[in-house]
Amino acid sequence: MFHFGNTKKLSPSVAFLIAVASIVFDLCVSWIFENEIHIIHSAISAIIIFFISWILLRLILDRFIYERIRVIYKSISSTKRGAQNKFPIHNSKDIIGAVNKDVKEWAAARNSEIENLKKMEAYRREFLGNVSHELKTPITTIQGYVLTLLDGGLKDEKINKKYLKRTAKNINRLIAIINDLEEISRIETGMLEMNTINMNFSALVKDVFDFMEIKAMKHKIEMVYEPGFDKAIRVFADQGKIRQVMINLIDNSLKYGKKEGQTTVSVFDMDENVLIEITDNGVGIDQKDLPRIFERFYRTDKSRSREMGGTGLGLAIVKHTIEAHNQSINVRSNTDVGTTFAFTLKKAVDKN
Repeated sequence: MFHFGNTKKLSPSVAFLIAVASIVFDLCVSWIFENEIHIIHSAISAIIIFFISWILLRLILDRFIYERIRVIYKSISSTKRGAQNKFPIHNSKDIIGAVNKDVKEWAAARNSEIENLKKMEAYRREFLGNVSHELKTPITTIQGYVLTLLDGGLKDEKINKKYLKRTAKNINRLIAIINDLEEISRIETGMLEMNTINMNFSALVKDVFDFMEIKAMKHKIEMVYEPGFDKAIRVFADQGKIRQVMINLIDNSLKYGKKEGQTTVSVFDMDENVLIEITDNGVGIDQKDLPRIFERFYRTDKSRSREMGGTGLGLAIVKHTIEAHNQSINVRSNTDVGTTFAFTLKKAVDKN
């Protein structure tokens, strides 16, 4: 009961009102106190129920989402690694972040693959166009000569033998193109057998110089071997294949060399390998053409190249042959200065 001191001094009516107010106040305080405990209990119960419900809902949602994202993640991983390969499921707690990262990587890889496919498609179209042109030119020429001979030229002694010789020359060109294509195909598919031996590279260079001597004299170009033929430099390689590589590279230098110029073969010791360079001081190659110089049928000067003969496959064969030896080849050049082709071969020990 709430008391207001001595009520005797107050009037009866005021004392009565004060007494009533005191009783009401006490009742209110008692009610509020009892209900406050009830409210606190209710609030605590509500909070507990909320947290339990939130945790259960989170677990259910996490499980629901995780199981479905896990399927997506598995599909992405299968695509990335190959369907036949086993892979561990990502155990990260941040499965969403992991999947997002993998999706971005997958998308970037697919975009890169699409760009490569576009480049390959462009290359394929260009290659087919080049093959068609290279085969069409001699076939059309042969057809013209044969039709002329059939129309009466065969009886004309002034042209029959000449046209037959030109027909034979173009047939040989067709055969050379087909043989070179077969050679590249065998190398690329691994069907070409390599007969690697301990060979004398100096002796091989001398043999190639002898073989190319007439052509070098025709172009008035001097061929030089810097180490000297008396110094035997031995390498592990397929002698027949490397001979063809040297013929192709020296023939290329003679075609594009300048008169009274020089083609030089140099050899450098590179510890386990030897570096071989074929250098000329000819017309050189434009920088924009260098990245494509080893492509099949690619010609820096198409009209001039075809006039000089060749199949357009020589440098492609060189590149594939050197790579079949698990070695590398590169080219550096400047227009009107000259060109250097450089490749490596595994060094061998001198037998003597």
